[in-house]
Amino acid sequence: MKDIADIPALMAEIGANAKAASAELAFASAERKHAALIGAADAVWARRAEIIEANAKDLEFGRDKGLSAAMMDRLMLDETRIRGIVDGLRAVAEQPDPVGELLEQWDRPSGLHIKRVRTPLGVVGVIYESRPNVTADAGALCLKSGNAVILRGGSESFHSSAAIHACLVEGLKSAALPEHAIQLVPTRDRAAVQALLTMVDTVDVIVPRGGKGLVGLVQREARVPVFAHLEGIVHVYLDRAADAQKALDVVLNAKTRRTGICGAAECLLVHRDLVEGLGKSVIEALLAAGVRVHADEALQHIAGTVAATEADWGREYLDMDIAARVVEDIDGAIAHIRQYGSDHTDCILTEDDAAAARFFERVDSAILMRNASTQFADGGEFGMGAEIGIATGKMHARGPVGAAQLTSFKYLVEGDGTVRG
Repeated sequence: MKDIADIPALMAEIGANAKAASAELAFASAERKHAALIGAADAVWARRAEIIEANAKDLEFGRDKGLSAAMMDRLMLDETRIRGIVDGLRAVAEQPDPVGELLEQWDRPSGLHIKRVRTPLGVVGVIYESRPNVTADAGALCLKSGNAVILRGGSESFHSSAAIHACLVEGLKSAALPEHAIQLVPTRDRAAVQALLTMVDTVDVIVPRGGKGLVGLVQREARVPVFAHLEGIVHVYLDRAADAQKALDVVLNAKTRRTGICGAAECLLVHRDLVEGLGKSVIEALLAAGVRVHADEALQHIAGTVAATEADWGREYLDMDIAARVVEDIDGAIAHIRQYGSDHTDCILTEDDAAAARFFERVDSAILMRNASTQFADGGEFGMGAEIGIATGKMHARGPVGAAQLTSFKYLVEGDGTVRG
């Protein structure tokens, strides 16, 4: 490996190694990829004490940097969360291998038989912040889909990511797959990110996973195609026909289960008819749970709320805060989401099938939910084992990006001496 001080040379070598590894991975057997993932899972569990020790260094770095409680929660690893990483690796291992999957086939009058099959993208660059488990999720999904991956974790999770990455490499070696299939950029230097974004000769797609600042930087400066994972400005609309108990359960879970994840609710929209009834009850329950409710004028009479400002609409708090606003009806809720949402995840609470259908039809977010916590906006909960992010753009992948979404396709065309007239 090149001297870390020479960032361009370091990244060029990482890119060349990834491209070489991707050529071999593209036709690696499902059995060997499965073995590598199981080997990695075993290594993570066997080395959990080392990972927790490395994480302690990152937590100290985060405290010194003044990270918020929510960001520290995203960063923290304990044995339970490491068990989650292990379970995620095993879940991806057990999924069907997407590479080579027959998507469709047909015959033409010319005598040609045409198949469309899944094929890897090649080399994926993943740039992420804070959450060290992304190292395992992204590494596993890229391997499963036959892609080499270059991981560039956040400066906060530097030691944790390195410890987890070592386990992934151990799994690759145990399965006789190229260890350069999963590489971690070994420096906090931001110049490495700048280099990765322009490596058009060796990187096929970039996946940014983090806050608005990171994603905006990537979208502005990347010359490589990008799967955008934008911020989660997640709305929950309390419809006139909402069930009271479901509404209380879902809103509290959507906001408070884990405030630092992108599926956490950030804005509650209340139908005008519910202001003095269910709307007030839900807001009081949030306040009782310790949530700061930034309320519009129509809700500020509820004791304990604080006045919302224009900056609260379209804000991703990632903390024990939520904006709350009264809307005239479902169309008012839809208009608000269109103006302030991030096309990530939005939810309607209603027993009215027609209202749910209107919401699903007219809100164009990657994930729409009815009577379910937005904390389910997660590839693992969708049965994908894990996710590399939730894509909020409209090209190629959208919603949770699992192994299948990290593939493209190619056409296999067979004839029998067939010529075109």
